[in-house]
Amino acid sequence: MHATSSSSASPGASGSPAPSRREQILREASRLFAAHGFHGVGVDEIGAAVGISGPALYRHFAGKDAMLTELLVGISTRLRDGGRRRVADARAAGEPPSAALESLIAGHIAFALDDRALITLHDRELDRLREADRKQVRQLQRQYVELWVEVLCEVRPELPQERALAAVHAVFGLLNSTRHLSRPSALPSRSETAELLHRLALAAFTAA
Repeated sequence: MHATSSSSASPGASGSPAPSRREQILREASRLFAAHGFHGVGVDEIGAAVGISGPALYRHFAGKDAMLTELLVGISTRLRDGGRRRVADARAAGEPPSAALESLIAGHIAFALDDRALITLHDRELDRLREADRKQVRQLQRQYVELWVEVLCEVRPELPQERALAAVHAVFGLLNSTRHLSRPSALPSRSETAELLHRLALAAFTAA
């Protein structure tokens, strides 16, 4: 989950940086907002989830609205920037456009399986953002979609752009449907779930 931090994180047991307090707050806020709705969660509940008092949250965020904004703007930024890096890396390595498309699919699947609460949050709470923030989210999403359409048209140059756009939105709907799973392990393993989603996405683009 994308978040900024004012302090450096120390390595966790796995060797990856431990989440900052700010990142912990955002993670728990996302989970609670998705489970109970934005208005169904108070700052005291969010604070309790990370082991601090509700008022102590205000040292990190101005309030719940600020948390929601950072969550939705943050994930849209992360998806766009991550997608751009994946495409740039594939091109720099001299790989064909199909490799860039597969990399985009893999990146979005990781998001869909690991950040399902944010998908729910976007669907339910986007309209609660201030107009300027909502426009920013929409712009970031549009840029992300345009990147996919560009790569898909390189893979399938015979596709009209309008059809490519429709196909990309359909694949997003497919991949983001993971939020309806009670657990990603509805299939034998996370890796098998990811593999199935990858195959289905490729099949959808082929059918286009």
